Amino acid sequence: MTPPPLNRRSFVVAAAGAAAAAVALNPHTASAIDREGTSKGGDDFADADRGFIAALVPGVVKNAKGDVVWDNDAYDFLKKDAPKTANKSLWRQSQLVSKQGLYKVADRIYQVRGLDLSNMTIIEGDTGIVVVDPLISAETAAAALKLFREHRGEKKVTGLVYTHPHVDHFGGCRGVLPAGSEGGVPILAPDGFMEHAISENVYAGTAMQRRSGYMYGALLPKSPSGQIGCGLGQTVSVGSIGLIPPTKGITETGQTETVDGVRFEFQMTPGTEAPAEMNFVLPDLRAVCMAENATHTMHNIITLRGAQVRDARQWARYLDESVVLFEGRVDVAFASHHWPTWGGDTIVELLEQQRDLYAYMHDQTLRMINAGMTGREIAEEIELPPALAGVWANRGYYGSLSHNVKGIYQRYMGWFDANPAHLWEHPPVEEAKRYVKAMGGRTATVAKAKAFAGSGDLRFAVTLLNHVVFADPGYKVAKAELAELYVKLGQASENAVWRNFYLVGAQELREGVRDSLASVTSADMLMALSVDQLIDSVAVRVNGPRAWELKLRMDWSLPALGMVWHLALRNGVLTYRSDKEKSPGAGVTLTMTKPQLLAMLGGRGLGDIKVEGDASLLSDLLGVVDKPDPAFAIVTP
Repeated sequence: MTPPPLNRRSFVVAAAGAAAAAVALNPHTASAIDREGTSKGGDDFADADRGFIAALVPGVVKNAKGDVVWDNDAYDFLKKDAPKTANKSLWRQSQLVSKQGLYKVADRIYQVRGLDLSNMTIIEGDTGIVVVDPLISAETAAAALKLFREHRGEKKVTGLVYTHPHVDHFGGCRGVLPAGSEGGVPILAPDGFMEHAISENVYAGTAMQRRSGYMYGALLPKSPSGQIGCGLGQTVSVGSIGLIPPTKGITETGQTETVDGVRFEFQMTPGTEAPAEMNFVLPDLRAVCMAENATHTMHNIITLRGAQVRDARQWARYLDESVVLFEGRVDVAFASHHWPTWGGDTIVELLEQQRDLYAYMHDQTLRMINAGMTGREIAEEIELPPALAGVWANRGYYGSLSHNVKGIYQRYMGWFDANPAHLWEHPPVEEAKRYVKAMGGRTATVAKAKAFAGSGDLRFAVTLLNHVVFADPGYKVAKAELAELYVKLGQASENAVWRNFYLVGAQELREGVRDSLASVTSADMLMALSVDQLIDSVAVRVNGPRAWELKLRMDWSLPALGMVWHLALRNGVLTYRSDKEKSPGAGVTLTMTKPQLLAMLGGRGLGDIKVEGDASLLSDLLGVVDKPDPAFAIVTP
């Protein structure tokens, strides 16, 4: 059975009587979906099982302290039929994605799936193995490597490849190359990898990580009514994150490298799923790795955790280039997520369908923009053609048609829709108070929200209840009603990320904000930051109003790097320059090593740092630097 067509409504809601709960159906939803077959290119379940060798039993990974960092067995409930608390299409996707174990992809190519958000690919070379994308955590990567070695022998790691700079593709590197073992091992990555691997953590890392908790639902219970996956994988592991810098940058399409006898030919795809990304073909093995550019879901043009908008136009063009480069040369395509695709014609069909998917979203959004439509209006109106919507791999399990076209609008037009009524709106709390007052108070507004929900309009009911919660966050009745509607909307959604956002929102309305499970910051990540980036990380945390009247100048000298950084704070702004000479106008000069700088910024004082001048200036600077709040409120003020 093929997937149903996408309609133009974000949600179609039906109510089964006054006493029955309203059921919200996402437009990407089938009323009944058969788990077998696809509209294009064979049986996903057969492909997901193909080449299975063995699973990790139990499917649980712990750290050295005995804490669980990954539990795939928690998803055993997915072996049953879809319940009423889950969208059938998403349930089908989660059944596929939750498959766990070691798989043979082709001669000398293996994958470990289901031990993290991403896959770890292992290619057998002449003397050892080349690892591609070593998961998020050292613990899960080590477990994946151990599983491989149990069935393929104790082969040493002779190469490492990062396809792009998202943490689920490099964070587990220390699990395959422990500290001190990386010497002489070639590590390949696309040009710009290091810059982008760490830049997110410098500027908006705290906010992105907080929102990632909503996106992946890591703190939700794994159950038919809770977290059932995230469409791209099941969830994120919560172990130790590392970063070993690449030894070789890939700079151009067509570049070839041989690692342990394995010949790689690369295609550069910057600005697609990541700012720096690359596919590669293994010409001697007739296999292509599509990184995260072609998977079995519609991907994100704008990710809901927050990031710069991706270029759908470029994404489509690179997929077209992939067809030109790889057609007739490969028998299997694998990626850093999901299961492989076999057969030359089937591979081309997948690439062309995904090319057309991203191109259609891009081109039609621009057509509608130039017809005067806003992002919200476009998201409500746009439809995919049946030939695209009818492909399982194009379904919105991770990205969605709705939020992707809003992202495309944002890329070209920004936040403002040109309506002056939206130019100077009140902030959420002040606006909410006025709406609630205009509607007759909190009790009357809740009553109206319940009436809209009863008639099937859960979307507007949520809008009204959200106003009440922001106007009066202590009003438990409104929070309870809003949480109930979030659950209904989440459980009906075909998009796993939307489901998780709704369910985490409901959880926090009921229980408050929980502590985050893990941080993407690690010793490796901190050491990888340049001094410029470290100073930037301080500058974006300066509390401007508190620093308005503060003026100071200081030098940070790092002899091992042969450079001196000249910092100046004035008008609430921290600026800097660098050269090789100390500044005579500096109030204090700190001479230190990179580890000492990191320790100082981490709150461990000056230690053995050489101080020339007024050391209190450092205290003055750090005194106006805010500590980010990793648990800030989202569904309440």
